[in-house]
This record gives sequence, C-alpha cells and structure tokens, in this order.
Amino acid sequence: MATTLLSIVESAAHPNLSGAYQRLGIVETKLNSMRKALATLKKQPFDFIVAEFFYGYGSNYAGVNISNLDVMLYSLQKYSPETRVIVLVDKTEYQYVDKLNDILPLHAVMLYPVSEQAITQLLGD
Repeated sequence: MATTLLSIVESAAHPNLSGAYQRLGIVETKLNSMRKALATLKKQPFDFIVAEFFYGYGSNYAGVNISNLDVMLYSLQKYSPETRVIVLVDKTEYQYVDKLNDILPLHAVMLYPVSEQAITQLLGD
C-alpha cells in the first residue's frame, strides 16, 4: 500500500514539494485550509502530514492554543495517532514549536527554506 501524505498549504511560504513526494512514491493530498484538513482527517488517516506553523501571538489562537496546529494535533490523537507530523517553520517562530510536542510528538521540524532534497532525506529514511 502506498504511503500517504497530507500537505496543508496555508501560505505562499509553503514550498511545493510535490515532485519529491512523487519521486518517493508518496500519494499526496493537498488542501489549503485547516478546516478542510480536519474534515478530511476524520474520514481518512494519513501516514504523514506536512503543515506550516504559525504562532498565536495572543491573537486568533489566544488562550489555550499555541498555534494554528493545536486543534489538528488534538484531532490526530483521536482519529489517526500513528500519523507522523512534519512542521515547517520560520526561524523567528522556531522557539515556540517545541510546545506542540506536549500535545502529540512531532516527527520533524524543518526550518524555512525547505528544499526537495531535505524532505527527500527525511521521508526516504
């Protein structure tokens, strides 16, 4: 059975890594919102998720949530706990990513810019 990967592309900073996934034989599903991703995750588990990290800075995610990924990680605990999450992050927000490991251990954190070679090395192991 083919490896499956969900790309959640919420900004222009998210690199197009589809070529690398294809070369590795990974079946990619690409969505452009967390809302769509959450609905999809309830129906279908994935082997990997590649998503961007955006720290809350006291705005939309104020209070309990750390970032845009919290709700998804809590959903994975219920619907797909074996999914390995790869987080893409800008170096200015890197310091906040570790807090997500308290919700669900992350498979990897990759600093921008993320190259096809870097993702191939990570997923090819």
